[in-house]
Amino acid sequence: MTMTTYYRDPDVQITSAGVRINGRELRLGELLQVWHTRGRRSWGTIAGRGAVGLAILTPVVVGLLAVGIALIIDASTATTIALIGGGVLVGLGVAPLADVLLERVDRSYDRGSRVREIWARTPTGDLLLLSTPDAARFGRIYRALQRALEPATRR
Repeated sequence: MTMTTYYRDPDVQITSAGVRINGRELRLGELLQVWHTRGRRSWGTIAGRGAVGLAILTPVVVGLLAVGIALIIDASTATTIALIGGGVLVGLGVAPLADVLLERVDRSYDRGSRVREIWARTPTGDLLLLSTPDAARFGRIYRALQRALEPATRR
C-alpha cells in the first residue's frame, strides 16, 4: 500500500500513515478525535486594516479638496488650473501606492484576525497540534487532516 501525502510544509506533514506537526509525530490511529477552536479577534489586525484604508483615502481626499477649493475661490485662471492639476495629480499619484496597500489588506484577510487551533484527543489526553493566526494555512492543514482521517482512507 502506498502512502498518500495530504499536506506538507516545513513544520507540518500529514500523510495516510500519520501526522508530524512541529516535530511531534503521531499515527492516525492515535487520534481519537480532532477539532478546532478560534481565539479572540485581534483588534490590532483590524486597526491595521483601518490604518491602511485611511492611508489610501487621505491623498484622494486632499486631491478632491484641492479641486473643490480651486472651483470655489475667486482666483486667477492660472491658479485655478494649477490647483485642479495638482489635485488631479495627487489623486492619480496614489494609484500605485493604493495597489500595494490593497494587496496588503488582501493578505491581512487571508491570514485572518484570529488565532486558530487544532486539537486532538489521544489515549494520553488532549493535545494542541497547531496554533496559527494564518487562516488560509489553517484551513489547508485542517482539511488535509480530515481527509487523512476519513474512514475510506484508513484501511
